[in-house]
Amino acid sequence: MKALVFTGPGVVELQDVPEPVAGDGEVEIQVVASGICGSELHGIAHTEFRKPPLVMGHEFSGTTADGRRVTVNPLLSCGTCAACTRGDEQLCETRAIIGIDAPGAFAERVVVPERAVRELPDELSFTQAALVEPLANAVHAVRLAGLGPDSRVAILGAGTIGLSCLLVALQHTADVTVTDLAPGRLELAASLGAAHTGTGLDGRYDAIIDAVGAEATHQASVDFLRPGGTAVWIGLLSPSAGFDGQEIVRAEKRVVGSYCYSPRDFDAALDLATRVRLDWATTFPLSEGAAVFTSLMSGVTETTKAVLMP
Repeated sequence: MKALVFTGPGVVELQDVPEPVAGDGEVEIQVVASGICGSELHGIAHTEFRKPPLVMGHEFSGTTADGRRVTVNPLLSCGTCAACTRGDEQLCETRAIIGIDAPGAFAERVVVPERAVRELPDELSFTQAALVEPLANAVHAVRLAGLGPDSRVAILGAGTIGLSCLLVALQHTADVTVTDLAPGRLELAASLGAAHTGTGLDGRYDAIIDAVGAEATHQASVDFLRPGGTAVWIGLLSPSAGFDGQEIVRAEKRVVGSYCYSPRDFDAALDLATRVRLDWATTFPLSEGAAVFTSLMSGVTETTKAVLMP
């Protein structure tokens, strides 16, 4: 079968790979739509975390052999460690992610554990369903932010995760600001309901979600918090913190990391997906995947969300 394979630093190639074989407790999925994640675009510059050769792709939807329309929770946990038993499966001591630790969905077919499969509501398209996984990340991040109806919120970055956080935050409060450097993305954020958009922040916020993860956005997420506010870091662009640690102490500000989601976050995202706008992805054939990756990594295209269609 055809698959897009990460073969080395910064390189993905369309190749013929062996057909996957389902074992006990597994199901084969015919992939219909698979989203390209920003973590993949940045992550393949190196080989420490993702080991080539690897078929990536963890945001996807498709059909099973018995005709079910499905998406998949790609985060696999053991279910028995301390993190799992307290409901924090995303922090499982032996967690694995489809598309990182096992072959993913940039392929015509993929095999996954049956327990990871979620059936789609009839009103959700396959392309929209490929955005459920990013939406689950946002559900988790917003939950950590602890928003109330009067919260003033800022989201740094209007990529897929930032826009997903906007959609979730709007379920809690109307006062949401989104920042980005790309005018087209800011226009999209405004159309999705952002109260304010721009290239920078103004005033103080109860919560700031950093969906970029650069040193500058790390710093801004702390500097523009009100005393006692919460910054949630979900972006992974830079390992550098970049903020004044004494300000954290003097103003009792909180910086919280957000990684993936629990199963309840994923299921909440699947339910929410039927009630928010997820019509802003751009689809491409899987056969064009290498070229799409190259253009996204080089910044040639401003596509907010690219979805590959085998």
